[in-house]
Amino acid sequence: MKDSDINQPLQVKKVLQGIRHFSELPDEVQQAIAVSASRRHFNAGQVIYVEGEPAESIYILESGWVKATRMTREGREQAMMFLRPVEVFGDIAVFTGTTYPGTVMALEDVDVWIIPAKTLLDLIPRHPELAMAVIRHLGERVLHYINLVEDLSLRNVEARLANTLLRNAELHDGQLIVPRREWTTFDEMATRLGTVRDVLSRALKTLEGEGLLKVEKQSITLLDPKGLEERGKV
Repeated sequence: MKDSDINQPLQVKKVLQGIRHFSELPDEVQQAIAVSASRRHFNAGQVIYVEGEPAESIYILESGWVKATRMTREGREQAMMFLRPVEVFGDIAVFTGTTYPGTVMALEDVDVWIIPAKTLLDLIPRHPELAMAVIRHLGERVLHYINLVEDLSLRNVEARLANTLLRNAELHDGQLIVPRREWTTFDEMATRLGTVRDVLSRALKTLEGEGLLKVEKQSITLLDPKGLEERGKV
């Protein structure tokens, strides 16, 4: 037996510790999930699963970023969610007994743990703690999509941009900065905001002209977070 096979349950349990609502699961539940998991690497740009595929697995994102999108009949891509480690995805389809509702693609090199759907579906009836963890996680997903609908239907692009920047800002040397990862192109940012590149570019220039932020090559500095917060209410 390889050392990696021996250490795998420990690695999976460590990842589970980083997931909200799953970190407090009893050890026996974490162990049952861990022994059924298999690890897989996806390169940047590689599709993990496609909208409409049978939902046979649940995924835990250990490293890297992924995006979940749907494609309109006109070929326009609408972002549903951008995920960073450590996060679960593919679960909605499994627990509702449907196909995957969107396509998930690796934005950069990623590592995921793949858990057979049957494993969790068999564990839930026997372990109320797991059922509650799943309910809470799905509840947060519902709130995310409520906020997404609100953003797309009630807020203009500048407001959506302001809120997105605030949610993703990191504190560096006393300043809030949104790092621009290699895949963070204007087209990708536009997809995330439900708009197009030209409109996004104008929105950035507008907010920069108001002294709320500064666009740099590798990052966006938030000069006036309170002002951006007000802008996000529009």
